[in-house]
Amino acid sequence: MDGTAGADGRKPRMIGINHVALEVGDIDAALEFYGRIFDVTLRGRDENNAFIDMGDQFLALFRGSAHDGIEGRHFGLVVDDRSSVRARVLAAGGKVLDGPFQDFLDPWGNRFEVIEYANVQFTKAPQVLRGMGVALDKNDKARRELAEKGMAE
Repeated sequence: MDGTAGADGRKPRMIGINHVALEVGDIDAALEFYGRIFDVTLRGRDENNAFIDMGDQFLALFRGSAHDGIEGRHFGLVVDDRSSVRARVLAAGGKVLDGPFQDFLDPWGNRFEVIEYANVQFTKAPQVLRGMGVALDKNDKARRELAEKGMAE
């Protein structure tokens, strides 16, 4: 095996988008703005960020500006298996970023945070997973988070 394939040689399948992260100049002002347009429920918040629930997905707001670089702007891409992502990114000419996640930059500077389906609240309907040809499940933590919201099976 060349180090770029998963255990069974397959590439990871993109399953969906877990979240989108936006940079805003002021967290309070952003929450007020979005709250005037949408029914906003916070998943979490601190001085520098806020997470707005969208069912089993979320919108992440990070205090910063375009002048701060790429740290905040990204999207969370859900895959079936992320075990080979790092090697594949490097082989394709991308840049793997330091940190606890599987973050990488494509050649154009777009930041991806790669998350495994089992670990997040984001859920595809069983018929959609069947149609995609994948059999995936959630880990205990993700199931617990969904149950706390009344979204468990």
